[in-house]
Amino acid sequence: MKIESIKEKIKNGLREVREFFTAANRNKAVSIIEYEAGELENIFSLLVMGSFIGMPSPPAHISLQLMPLMEREMKIMFNKVGTANDALADIIETLGEP
Repeated sequence: MKIESIKEKIKNGLREVREFFTAANRNKAVSIIEYEAGELENIFSLLVMGSFIGMPSPPAHISLQLMPLMEREMKIMFNKVGTANDALADIIETLGEP
């Protein structure tokens, strides 16, 4: 009887450890995907608004039609310009501490 209860406790303990690490990995994966989505929004903004900094861009009428939809992205871009920081530090921050 005792051996069975010990086996069950060990099994439950290992299950809890596995669930903990699974949840931690999911949270880390979600934060990396959120960071990547933000960077893709920045790239899209640069493609559409690139003419302001001398990059080739789509025709002006397309950019003007998309501009009202890009209000949030423009605010983010202007904030990033105002608080320019190290991109490598952003990536390391996303990955977290070792």
